[in-house]
Amino acid sequence: MAETSDARSSDRRARGRPRAWSDTSGQNVIKSLDRGIEVLERLGEMGASTLSELATALNQPPASVYRVLFTFEARGMVDFDPDSQTWNIGAGAFLIGSRFLRRSSLAERARPALRALMEATGETANLGVERDGQVLFVSQVETHAAIRAFFPPGTLSPMHCSGIGKALLAQMPPRRVEAVVRRHGLDRFTATTLTDPQALSRDLAETRARGYSIDSEEKNDGMRCVAAPIFDMHGEAVAGVSVSGPALRLPEDGLPELAREVVRAAQRITEGIGGGIRPGQ
Repeated sequence: MAETSDARSSDRRARGRPRAWSDTSGQNVIKSLDRGIEVLERLGEMGASTLSELATALNQPPASVYRVLFTFEARGMVDFDPDSQTWNIGAGAFLIGSRFLRRSSLAERARPALRALMEATGETANLGVERDGQVLFVSQVETHAAIRAFFPPGTLSPMHCSGIGKALLAQMPPRRVEAVVRRHGLDRFTATTLTDPQALSRDLAETRARGYSIDSEEKNDGMRCVAAPIFDMHGEAVAGVSVSGPALRLPEDGLPELAREVVRAAQRITEGIGGGIRPGQ
């Protein structure tokens, strides 16, 4: 007898969740596990941290945080440096995180374009996506120059002062941009950081008009970045590609020429994932 669609749907639900656990509300959250993940996430944000620093940042007792760290250390998720008495994200966390990249062909298909972009410009090429209102860097091809930008995969950066962040914000509807600003604010990092919503809005309008964004020492003094959006098959901006480097090697009068290489790389990646720009964009 042919299997009905209702039966197939029921089977899929059973495989995804126990039948009796259709409720996905907070009552099914394992609180100890949730707290453990919070420790791991905060350690990732802070970098090398002592137990007391991490406990203070989390507003949790040091003994509780230590038990979480000890458990993660046994799994290779965190490392402890006895000389500096600091904890760091471990190789185990990287291995799990790297499996996220294998879910999509984006990073893999972008790699040749990133390498070509680095070779054409002589500067570091980056690939990033939006994650919860921030830029998540997922791939990078570093320049061979001694002084260079460095955004290792997994790094998170505010969108309002990032080349890739502004390239993606410029493609979002105003309400979504406002939601990102409300959630994360417009923190100042340098004298040129855009901390006024109207100034940011004007910058995003210019970005849309020319097809690429510019981060002119807005996150780090002495560093510039040019970025362009990557579009999926629906014409939606799903990622961004950028070139970043010291301002001395990226003078303002040379940015338009650099931008042509960046836009060309973005177009190559867009085509590589079967994407395209919506008519009228």
